[in-house]
Amino acid sequence: MTELQKRILSSLVIVPVVVLCLWFGGWAYRALVLLVMVGIVWEGETLLGQPMKGLRGLLLLFWPVCGGLIAIKGQWFPAFYLLASGVLFGRRTCGPVLVAMLGGFSLLWLRGRPEGLYETFFVIFAVIASDSCAYAAGRLIGGPKLAPAISPGKTISGSLGGVAGAVILGGGIGYWSGHGWSVSACVTGGILAVAAQIGDLLESAFKRWLGVKDSGRLIPGHGGLLDRLDALLLAAPVAAALALMAGSGPFWQLFR
Repeated sequence: MTELQKRILSSLVIVPVVVLCLWFGGWAYRALVLLVMVGIVWEGETLLGQPMKGLRGLLLLFWPVCGGLIAIKGQWFPAFYLLASGVLFGRRTCGPVLVAMLGGFSLLWLRGRPEGLYETFFVIFAVIASDSCAYAAGRLIGGPKLAPAISPGKTISGSLGGVAGAVILGGGIGYWSGHGWSVSACVTGGILAVAAQIGDLLESAFKRWLGVKDSGRLIPGHGGLLDRLDALLLAAPVAAALALMAGSGPFWQLFR
């Protein structure tokens, strides 16, 4: 099978599972987030050369699970205290733990809000729109590179195309949610697109620093979890911060 065929088949399996878990929420969604958090820690620590078979490895995997279960109970202060205490693993080792827990907590909290279904869809599809439109615009238009030292394939035109795609999709999800078309939803889509692209570049810099092409081989045709979720891992906390400022209403209404 070609890499493209593997990518398509993997997507046909993964996308419906994710959408169904997100749609129904509850423990299906929570279990998915917990599994992803553990997978990110495993992948990140393996890339850093951290042995994962001993007691320290088990503790690294236990940390996000414990924090996630506390967060699911709504005890956010102890959950974030556990997140912050992840620095005790050491400057080099704590990174994957902190990233996984912050991203996971954000996704758990967003889904549990009154407008959580639409808000979580907003974040995920803003990231997808940014990635897809950036790829399309970059291939069609080309031009100057965005960050050649980090990711030689990315162009400024692609970046702008990604932001434009997320702006349009953000407005569409705002309308689909029943709150009507709004400039605020478009602006929020653009903000999340910028966050997603920064997350993508940070993961590219991390891989370049380690001298690897992919973060793993868990997803055939796609690479590892970090390769697929790098943008979401920064966009989700940004969305959670916007939601915190917005109060009980949808976070995309913050800029009305």
